[in-house]
Amino acid sequence: MGILATRLHVSRYRSFDEFTLELASGVNILVGRNAVGKTNLVEGLQLLTAGASFRKPAPIELVREGCASGAATLVLEGDGRLLDMGLEVTEGKRHFLKNGKRTNAAGVRGVLPSVLFCPDHLDMVKRGARVRRDALDSFGVQLNAQYGKLLSAYERTVEQRNNLLKECVDPALLEVWDESLAGTGASLLMHRRALLARIRERVVETYRVIAPHECPDVAYQSTIGDLPESREEIVEQFLAVLAERRAEELRRGMTLVGPHRDEILFTIDGRSARDFGSQGQQRSFVLAWKLAEVQVTNDILGRYPLLLLDDVMSELDGARRDAIMGFISGGIQTVITTTNLGYFGSDVLEHAKVVHIGDEE
Repeated sequence: MGILATRLHVSRYRSFDEFTLELASGVNILVGRNAVGKTNLVEGLQLLTAGASFRKPAPIELVREGCASGAATLVLEGDGRLLDMGLEVTEGKRHFLKNGKRTNAAGVRGVLPSVLFCPDHLDMVKRGARVRRDALDSFGVQLNAQYGKLLSAYERTVEQRNNLLKECVDPALLEVWDESLAGTGASLLMHRRALLARIRERVVETYRVIAPHECPDVAYQSTIGDLPESREEIVEQFLAVLAERRAEELRRGMTLVGPHRDEILFTIDGRSARDFGSQGQQRSFVLAWKLAEVQVTNDILGRYPLLLLDDVMSELDGARRDAIMGFISGGIQTVITTTNLGYFGSDVLEHAKVVHIGDEE
């Protein structure tokens, strides 16, 4: 069955003084009223598997109010391995640990990837392009360490190049940074394109299960134009576009083309899902994307991720809730938070581990 999360323990973390969550290998349902800490536990699981939180908190925000420090640990077991992932927050700084030794966020990624689906994600289709880029990139860095390195290098290059553009530097110096931007950008584009092709295939399959009479599609729209096949050709095209936009970039003091400005297009029957899709269609698209991430993880790594569903059941109608539950019935370790067990059928509850959150805190 691969690697599973078996125990999460938090200490002076968020709303908890001390709490231990034992996890089953199948469906785990955390039930309780609002504001009792269910989402905090999901965040802890995400931090210790993905190395990041969807909330993007400052370190001090992870510590229980009135405490000087906080910690969380997650035990992973499977494939003959036993691993302890840890998080410590002291003196306003966050540190990750792997088997007791300090590491960085990249050090906890990839062992057990996680896929999170929360209410904020339901607006993924209709929000700005950055949201969709971030969704693709945050997924990619969990599956491939090189993806994360390229993304960080590209973001640093954009920041440094922007600083130069604001100073109206010597064109010869800017050309050096153009080469760096085009080189790292081309490599990042190759990774994005390959990953999106896998996701697209799974999105189309999953969406058609939810809405069989609709034809969805996903496409990458680059600010440097239609992407050639080879990295060398992408670099050449990237440099040509930078040269064309040079005067405008100098005037505005920013880099106007590249992966940081690209779009991921969602369409239904050839029409923009953002502009023309109903709320139900847009939510179906996001659901299909998240379930595609689960499938692609298994396609690439040969094992399923930990699926985290934070309070989405109340936001979805019965058909989409049934689609989720039908999908995860195939043996995917899942943690679901809810205020209402009525969203789940007796067949689900019979086989799930139900944990009541609130009374023990």
